[in-house]
Amino acid sequence: QVQLVESGGGLVQPGGSLRLSCAASGTIFRGNAMAWYRQAPGKQRDFVAVITSGGITNYADSVKGRFTISRDNNKNTMYLQMNSLKPEDTAVYYCKMRSGTSDYWGQGTQVTVSS
Repeated sequence: QVQLVESGGGLVQPGGSLRLSCAASGTIFRGNAMAWYRQAPGKQRDFVAVITSGGITNYADSVKGRFTISRDNNKNTMYLQMNSLKPEDTAVYYCKMRSGTSDYWGQGTQVTVSS
């Protein structure tokens, strides 16, 4: 049974930083692409960043240059380093794993950017 658990969210002032983590269990982590998505209140869930099993990354235009996605296959964990945070980054952040033809989601972690 695949389980993804996000952590690291919280309240931060504009311009601040946070690092999110997504710990995976129940599957072979290193062979799967991983991604971050976010969902603001009343809006659809949007793509943020992806990292392939080989370490290739891609980002939404809105976070390029500010967010960095990474993974530690030895720890079965993916990260999202978020710098220069803006109020519009406020959302619930979800991690996703693609394994074969199936997608698995975590429960989400709240990020609030406010002064």
